This record gives sequence, C-alpha cells and structure tokens, in this order.
Amino acid sequence: MTESLKPASTDNITREPIHTRHIRFDCFRRSDGLFEVAGTVEDCKPFDFAPPSGPRVVPANEPIHDIGVCVVIDLDLVIHAVSTFMRAYPYRDCVGGGESLQALVGLRIGAGWSGEVRKRLPAGETCTHLREILIPLATAAIQALNPLRAQSLMDATDANGKPLKIDSCYAYGASRELVLQRWPAFHKETK
Repeated sequence: MTESLKPASTDNITREPIHTRHIRFDCFRRSDGLFEVAGTVEDCKPFDFAPPSGPRVVPANEPIHDIGVCVVIDLDLVIHAVSTFMRAYPYRDCVGGGESLQALVGLRIGAGWSGEVRKRLPAGETCTHLREILIPLATAAIQALNPLRAQSLMDATDANGKPLKIDSCYAYGASRELVLQRWPAFHKETK
C-alpha cells in the first residue's frame, strides 16, 4: 500500500481517516483478437455506516461499493460488448444501474468520449459510479493498446499532412523537444 498523501504544511494538524476509494483498471488481450478493459470501484469507511436507505449497516472497512464494468474492444477501440457487476452497493435498486451501459456497444473510445457517455447514459438511468469510471477507463484502454497501435498512430496526419500526434498532450506539444526530434518541420519555437 502506498503512503497517504497530505499537504506539506500540516505538521501540527492531525488527520482522521473517514473514507477510502480504490479505483483499478486491468487490461487483457484475448485469444479471439479482442481486448478487455475492466474497471472497478471500491468504497469503504473506517466505521460502521448506515446508508440512508434503511436499517442496513455496512460494517467498518467493508465495501459500501464494490462495482465494476468490463468493455470488450478491438484494436480500433470500438466497443463490442459491455458487462457490469455489483458485489456491494448501498441501495437495493442499485443492481439495475448497469443495464443502460449496453448503449455503449458500437461506440469508439476516442475524441468526444466523455460527452457521448453522458449523452447515452442519462443520470437517472445509470449507476453514477459506473458512469464515472468510464471516463478514466477510456484512458486505460488507450494506454493499454497504444503500444500495439503505435506506428499507425505516429503515421496518422490531418488533411495538411500535420501528424495528429502533435499537440495531443503536453509531451507532444508543437514546441516540445519530442516534436523537434520526430517532426522538425512542424516544430514551433517558444516565444
């Protein structure tokens, strides 16, 4: 377990833990040529917790949420299948909150992903936590598959021949060393 983060200037301040959230992503290559990206969320409290839904009590350090989603994608990041699980949840009705994720089948992970997730998964029809985990799940999918897609990503250009990788992140900013080394014609000097 990693050391807990805290602000540098809190030497005379004590802290009491009140909540822990673990988010995890695992990516797999399948024997059928597709890939799976699985994301889980687990929430726990260090004290007994009574959800506002009734007389049930979640014991200290037991999961209030232990839920997840798995998407099956191809090398182009197109979703072929979606499955969810809910091993722990605070409300009886939570178990139906993953059904709406089937609306993602056929969608491609990429530009506009967050907006499309919000559009296809209305808040009142979807588990908030499953919907939230889909945003970083997309990043995990891209990180997992980029080494397999690296050359085609580096070769992709816009209509003017400018590599699409330029300005896709800080390291590939037009004024950075990486662009100067790889695509000197598109490098921009900083002012």
